[in-house]
Amino acid sequence: MVQVVPVAEGKELTAMPQYSTYQPKPYKPRMSAYWYLDQWHYLRYAMRESSSFFVAYFAVITLIGIAALDTGPTAYAHFQALMRSPAIIILNALALAFILLHAVTWFLLVPRVALRQFLGKPTPDIIASAPNFMVWFGASVIVALFILRII
Repeated sequence: MVQVVPVAEGKELTAMPQYSTYQPKPYKPRMSAYWYLDQWHYLRYAMRESSSFFVAYFAVITLIGIAALDTGPTAYAHFQALMRSPAIIILNALALAFILLHAVTWFLLVPRVALRQFLGKPTPDIIASAPNFMVWFGASVIVALFILRII
């Protein structure tokens, strides 16, 4: 037998109960626009991430230099004159500092993650990153020997 429930006080019964649409607000703590200045590792993280813009800058400058070299001697002379301007020299020095930061932090970060995935346990930083720094140093010595025309 089907049970029939009478309508209570003039309201109809529905298949689904009606809930209020009130939802509590999620907790969102206020964060300063300068949150990365609060602690050193936050600042180091922000600097490492922003250093990729300088990597892109050097890539574009290198491509422009190659294009000027391909165009001819006058275009390359104009490019060299642009690179000798004091503003560009300061910008390139700043970019070099950020690229070195990018390379060092990358060489410290990647081997730790790769070895942890491979070995299944953490390894000391110096053991994980030493091979990268040795290869980097060796390549730098070879490039320096070519520049100095010893090789």
